[in-house]
Amino acid sequence: MAMTMTGEIQLAAPRETVWARLNDPAVLKACIPGCEDLEKTDDQGFRAVTKMRVGPVSARFKGKVTLSDLDPPNGYKISGEGEGGVAGFAKGGAKVDLAEKEGGTLLSYQVEAQTGGKLAQLGQRLINGTAKKLADEFFANFAKTL
Repeated sequence: MAMTMTGEIQLAAPRETVWARLNDPAVLKACIPGCEDLEKTDDQGFRAVTKMRVGPVSARFKGKVTLSDLDPPNGYKISGEGEGGVAGFAKGGAKVDLAEKEGGTLLSYQVEAQTGGKLAQLGQRLINGTAKKLADEFFANFAKTL
């Protein structure tokens, strides 16, 4: 089951600062909802452990986070995939674009998410709602770090 959504947030910080924070493992760990562990594995990759609840299904996902299409300081793509055991799998990505606007930075994002296993049986509305909530939470948390 797949879905896509978009959004944007105005940040009161210069684009270079926003770019640096988007590439900082400590910041990413603090912003990813339910993230328990985020460890750098190579230049563009991290190993992650995240605890998530989607409706009645609660699971700890172990997986990886990858940064790609790096275009400093204009944007990148952040992708994650995790295995949640009997709960199934979740994977998703966000294309993040940064533009200078009104003395700060406009961050726009396009998120794609996909689920399988037990999670995919929960129904499109619940999955969409949860994915949107997680994306909103991530970017709200990120705005607070600035």
